Amino acid sequence: THTLDMKLLASLLTAAVLAAPVFSAFAAGDAPKVAKPDLVKGEASYTAVCAACHGADGNSAIAVNPTLAQQHPEYLVKQLQEFKSGKRNNAVMKGFATMLTDEDMKNIAYWVASKPAKAGFAKDKDLVTLGERIYRGGIADRNIAACAGCHSPNGAGIPAQYPRLSGQHADYTVAQLNTFRDGSRANSQQMTQVAAKLNDKEIKAVADYIAGLR
Repeated sequence: THTLDMKLLASLLTAAVLAAPVFSAFAAGDAPKVAKPDLVKGEASYTAVCAACHGADGNSAIAVNPTLAQQHPEYLVKQLQEFKSGKRNNAVMKGFATMLTDEDMKNIAYWVASKPAKAGFAKDKDLVTLGERIYRGGIADRNIAACAGCHSPNGAGIPAQYPRLSGQHADYTVAQLNTFRDGSRANSQQMTQVAAKLNDKEIKAVADYIAGLR
């Protein structure tokens, strides 16, 4: 009986050893494969589709068009997907985003995120103090939270939910805060609630301060 038990144990162990590679391969096959972004394709797509408005290296020279360099890639992908779906309403960007697959968006976003952003600067010295106060401390008596809480004190943002703001064109930031305030940009409830409480002067001040962050 002891001999039979030992033979049975040996057989079971052999079967387990032989099966292990099969189970390992099966498990590996089941694991979702996440393709790495292709930066070469990203650069080619960006150059063809985006560069005319956002600059050859993601640093826009046109104040109404945002600088994209060094932006969090996950945030850029989200915006492109929402332009495509219509959740973020912009006819021009919808046209471009519709041309892109999810893979294209990822490649573009990671390529442009790898480019260094050029420093910006504030222009209105009379407003920059007000802008700094709002950005760093909010407006307590109107329950307006400090921008720095989500976008960080130096404007670097917090990946992937909160975008980088430092050095962004003030004209673009003003336009976005206005669209959040009037409801025409509706893809961030949090920003809609903040912008709804800001007046024109405060929007201009905080946008100018953000332009000079670095």
